Amino acid sequence: MKKNILKIILGAIVIGVIGSCKPSIDIPKPSAGSMNPSYFVALGNSITSGYADGALYYSGQQNSFVNLLSGQFKLVGGGNFNQPLVPAGSVGVGSTGNAPFKLGYSTDCLGVTSLSPVPVSTSGDLSIFSNSVASSGPFNNMGVPGAKVITAVFQGYGNPLLGPGNYNPFFYRMTANPATSSMVTDATAQNPTFFSLFLGNNDVLAYALAGGASDMITPSAGPVGIGFDATYYSIVNSLTANGAKGVVGNIPDVTSLPFFTTIPYNGLALDSGNASLMNAVYNLRGLYFHVGNNPFVISDLSAPYGIRLMTPNDYMLLDVPLDSIKCHGMGSYHGGIPDKYILTATEVAGIKSATDAFNSTIRSAAQSKGLAFVDVNAFMKTTQKGIIYNGVTLNTSFVTGGAFSLDGVHLNPIGQALLANEFIKAINSTYGSTIPQVDVTKYRGVIFP
Repeated sequence: MKKNILKIILGAIVIGVIGSCKPSIDIPKPSAGSMNPSYFVALGNSITSGYADGALYYSGQQNSFVNLLSGQFKLVGGGNFNQPLVPAGSVGVGSTGNAPFKLGYSTDCLGVTSLSPVPVSTSGDLSIFSNSVASSGPFNNMGVPGAKVITAVFQGYGNPLLGPGNYNPFFYRMTANPATSSMVTDATAQNPTFFSLFLGNNDVLAYALAGGASDMITPSAGPVGIGFDATYYSIVNSLTANGAKGVVGNIPDVTSLPFFTTIPYNGLALDSGNASLMNAVYNLRGLYFHVGNNPFVISDLSAPYGIRLMTPNDYMLLDVPLDSIKCHGMGSYHGGIPDKYILTATEVAGIKSATDAFNSTIRSAAQSKGLAFVDVNAFMKTTQKGIIYNGVTLNTSFVTGGAFSLDGVHLNPIGQALLANEFIKAINSTYGSTIPQVDVTKYRGVIFP
């Protein structure tokens, strides 16, 4: 079969103008209101840490939304904000030891050269995992890539003696007591006067990023450390035990992220000859093709013959090996795309159900303590449709949308600044403060070569 059997057509999202941000004529004097920002601690996962482009690196950490928050807090009495920084000259490192992505030129199996995410190095800086920075702590930024609600309370979460897969190397490098500390104990030991809590994404996202083929969605029910609900309430209780006030954010729907929405379900483009050939291969299995764009063939053990066509309610993951699709018949004449690269409609429904349940718990926990609440889920959906800030249009389209980094999951600096402002709005509304918003125009989007 010819190599040009198909063409990947990147999805496009129509940009709707949701609103524009206009400077106020009467700018109130910055005030903390009833919150005390003098010692701010941020508890969260990779977004809180500043992870971007598939890795943790220095400039990403500097642009974390909580670091931007701390800068605005200083205008109303906030103190220093210590982060477990990667060395400024380091390439950084991702969760699999990889280097971060940059936008560069690459040539695919068809010999076509185009702009795409490429790693800045063949490997990440693995010394980051072994070189502890705990002596520079404690850290106000307690964002740990990969952390879940149920792992944030795990004592020994940074203990390498537990073996690979049983501890978190990002937490190991920043905790002074890896064998006994948890993220929550390290955060509360600092006795913060104000905190942010943005956890829960990975309780569904880890499963989604694996195409539902590994990991699992955290159950709602169960004791602390097992069930989402009890664990989340215990974290909130710990953070507020000394009277601290704070702000919490809920979990965005995974289908708002470009990692799941960039490659369309019907990106299999066939001419008349290849459509006829595909029908000869698959008609006896109940699959039919036509000239033009067709759904990809995917593996599905619940379907007849273990394969079926994608539907608009299925999502292909961004890390699918495109050369295998373009030149080696994966998803077409050589069989279905493996399950680990597909979120089926059934898996998406399970994720959405869990996300809704978790978000209900998060909102209830915030209300029970009078905490500021940020509907990050609604913010992401609004951004997906498109927003205008100071004349610049931003949305969640991969690369071109301007708000997400090159891993399709984490925000870039301008996206982090927008998120910081959502937190500031909630804080001001709840505590009567007048903390100025971040000037989003000072932060970059995707860097083009």
